[in-house]
Amino acid sequence: MRRLWITAAITFVLDQVVKLIVVQGLDLARVGAIDVIPPFLNLRMAWNRGINFGLFAGDSDAARWVLIALALVISGWVLLWMRRERPGPFAMVSAGLLVGGAMGNVVDRLIYGAVADFLNMSCCGIENPYAFNVADIAIFAGAVGLVLFTGGKKTP
Repeated sequence: MRRLWITAAITFVLDQVVKLIVVQGLDLARVGAIDVIPPFLNLRMAWNRGINFGLFAGDSDAARWVLIALALVISGWVLLWMRRERPGPFAMVSAGLLVGGAMGNVVDRLIYGAVADFLNMSCCGIENPYAFNVADIAIFAGAVGLVLFTGGKKTP
């Protein structure tokens, strides 16, 4: 479990520090867009009130609190699962990525009322309209890792 907690803490801090630098330090909240390495990497401010890609977005406080509760319940379930199963180190790191990323987005919803998304990547003539953040990357990587690194038969 130690590996999970360390990974979750590093992920959470990295997510929040990057958001602080980009949203506040670079003033992306006001500027709206900064081209870094166009079209491959751009900063585009997006306040996500829903889940990934703005799905189930609602401007109501109720929707915000439901999404906060959902993130907390899923994180709690993952922690309980990892504690019971005691999978290998890759699964623990994956769980830490998921939990740390989820907590980063929960803090955004508490502070800003929405998740601060700002990374935008396009390539090869395909314009990506969506933005994401470090927490989203961690959640995705953690979920994929949990699929890949759990569920196998344990050896005695």
